[in-house]
Amino acid sequence: MSADTAMPILVIDDYQTMVRIICNLLKQIGYENVDQASNGAQALDMAKTKKYGLIISDWNMQPMTGFELLQKLRADPEYADTPFIMATAESKTDNVIAARKAGVSSYIVKPFNAATLKAKIDAVFTARAA
Repeated sequence: MSADTAMPILVIDDYQTMVRIICNLLKQIGYENVDQASNGAQALDMAKTKKYGLIISDWNMQPMTGFELLQKLRADPEYADTPFIMATAESKTDNVIAARKAGVSSYIVKPFNAATLKAKIDAVFTARAA
């Protein structure tokens, strides 16, 4: 089962170039409804006003990290089950374990391409449907 390409997606990264890259990759694989935030705090505010079907967030950001954003969203009944993909340049085992415990849906290590992103998104939605 693949994801609905019309669903709203929120991409969060403090590095504007990375946001642009991820948005372009999403467009390449058919996703058009993409919003952007530059940090976890901004993303949290946006999530309060709009329901997103998928969230793709960087880990390392200030003033709120992607990990803190994940924890806050998982505590909100509205976002408890929303697919959340953590994108990071680091693949530290401790981070992966912490993110899994906090309820991350998947983990993607930068840099990645459209095929990898599509595979991660499809896997998240397949697992969700099961």
